[in-house]
Amino acid sequence: MNSSPSSRIDELVRDLNYHAHRYYVLNSPEISDAEYDRRYRELEALEEEHPELIREESPTRRVGAPPLDAFESVAHRIPMLSLDNAMNEEELMAFDERTRRFLEKSDVAVPTKIEYTVEHKFDGVALSLVYREGYLERALTRGDGINGEDVTANVRTIKSIPLRLPEESTYPYLEIRGEVVFLKSDFEALNEKRVARGEDPFANPRNAASGSLRQLDSSITARRPLTFFAYGFGDSEAVSLSGDNLSDMNFISELGFRVSPFLKVVRGGEGLVEAFRQAESERETLPFEVDGLVVKVNDVALKEELGTKQRSPRWAIAAKFAAVEENTKLLDIVLQVGRTGALTPVAVLQPVQVGGVVVSRATLHNEDEIRRKDLRIGDTVIVRRQGDVIPAVVAHVPSARNGSEKEFVFPTACPVCDSPVEKPEGEAVARCPNPKCGAKIVQRIIHFVSRNALDVQGLGEKVVQLLVEEGLVKDLSDLFHLEREKVAALPRMGELSTQNLLEALEKAKHVSLAKFLFALGIRHVGERTARIIAEHARTIDGVLKLTEEELLELPEVGPEIASSFASYLANEEERELLTRLIDCGFTFQAPEERASESLAGKIFVLTGTLLELSRGEAKKMIESHAGKVSSSVSNNTDYVVAGEKAGSKLAKAEELGVAVLTEEEFLSMIKER
Repeated sequence: MNSSPSSRIDELVRDLNYHAHRYYVLNSPEISDAEYDRRYRELEALEEEHPELIREESPTRRVGAPPLDAFESVAHRIPMLSLDNAMNEEELMAFDERTRRFLEKSDVAVPTKIEYTVEHKFDGVALSLVYREGYLERALTRGDGINGEDVTANVRTIKSIPLRLPEESTYPYLEIRGEVVFLKSDFEALNEKRVARGEDPFANPRNAASGSLRQLDSSITARRPLTFFAYGFGDSEAVSLSGDNLSDMNFISELGFRVSPFLKVVRGGEGLVEAFRQAESERETLPFEVDGLVVKVNDVALKEELGTKQRSPRWAIAAKFAAVEENTKLLDIVLQVGRTGALTPVAVLQPVQVGGVVVSRATLHNEDEIRRKDLRIGDTVIVRRQGDVIPAVVAHVPSARNGSEKEFVFPTACPVCDSPVEKPEGEAVARCPNPKCGAKIVQRIIHFVSRNALDVQGLGEKVVQLLVEEGLVKDLSDLFHLEREKVAALPRMGELSTQNLLEALEKAKHVSLAKFLFALGIRHVGERTARIIAEHARTIDGVLKLTEEELLELPEVGPEIASSFASYLANEEERELLTRLIDCGFTFQAPEERASESLAGKIFVLTGTLLELSRGEAKKMIESHAGKVSSSVSNNTDYVVAGEKAGSKLAKAEELGVAVLTEEEFLSMIKER
């Protein structure tokens, strides 16, 4: 029996968010790019077919993952979107065809062969540089695409980044985006020094670049020879941009930034494939690590017409190089238990270098996957870094078997608490149902204190494991009754760390109701759903009185969410835990009131350069009055706000008879509301 679309969407959302966190935040990926992309596309297809089932926490509604806690989080004026991937030449050709079909539905003139710029896709860390009046003011990492980490002090130590732009190129506001990398020679020299000092070498240049950029002490970053390559503009004011991407990149180069030496223009899908083959053949000769090409529509007017999707632009794609493969031994298969009780098998491998990285572990996903690939302990297996990043066991080598290999028997009991595991019919994942399972408790606490939940700084995975293993924490409420002496006695804690932790826990008691509801980890309740419920209930007492029928009346809350939330409230153990948490002294900030509902149902499109506002500020103003912002003009659009140098969106609005507002008229409209 196949799982329902709803349950499959839930499974994919949880799975993809977990792996995105491993990749973007922890730099410890477990599955290949290709496998992630396959699951992502399956989720996209299901959500397109069943839009009523889209979860707020779905990775298709986000750009990515959240920034770490060590630095100040700052909003990007324009989101740093990720790119869709083309994993082979066929998908690259399909991108060209898809782009053409989209443009042919518009009123713009489409050339016989669309021009694209191609450049190296650097395997490093994305960075945004903000220059004000020609001086470097701020540097932000990509973070989750909406907010990034402020790493300005560290970036100022990177010699390839100008602190001051040429005087003839001084603009009120200029944002340059690019990638921070280690050149291969610099990386090798750095590792030689680390080994000489008795330190562990870095696994690969990308991890080294990420770690170096996130040092709290900028003098450490200064000792690491990072290099920056620019790949485009972000939000820039008073810059007379040309009509094509190649000219923009040449201008950026003239400002003093390094750009991809492969940068060039090609025409049509055939041109893309030819450039892809050339770049892949030259890959090993390059002085830096790359994992593909970035393809962008060259004509700025066409780019504007194409616009963006929720997660990525339609006018660009990342063409990934073929995976790197090596053979090694499958030494063992161990199980990991997640927050929801999911049992995930993990391959323990004889360490092997794959694409410049030592691989010793890789996820096997579930029991069905092990059977499908017929993997046995002792097998010689093929390990691939697909997309050149995440390792995966793709197959065993039949000819290498000698009869000593052992089949893996999936346990009937949880390896942590010994409870009988459950595997509902139609589901691929086996789960531990025991709510007191130590592994589940650890993972639940990690979610509870995570950045998007209570945001308890200093309470990472290792500390949580220690607290649970030592019996100091048996459920969430125990966190707020920790004894100073017992915590300080734990390994690597001490008085100062303990003091900081207890203060952070005390601070966490003053939180918004929405974040608290999200932190509880109720199944199917993501951040947006928690916000919707909090706005309706207003208080924790209001939450406790909610019924399934009442929940069903809320916008974007379907039967599955309502049932899950109501079941949580009806569960005696969870209800008691909730009461204990409230008794710990939590005070909940009431949900923010909207300025008004005066723009409810109204759809706005922003185009051109606004002088008094950034697009992000304009968007917030519209949403604070219950309006919506769209990236493209259609018959459903109510208003187009046109700044200077407005392009094809303005022309389309005039053609469709959509009301056009100047920035001044827009501000007057908002004030009147």
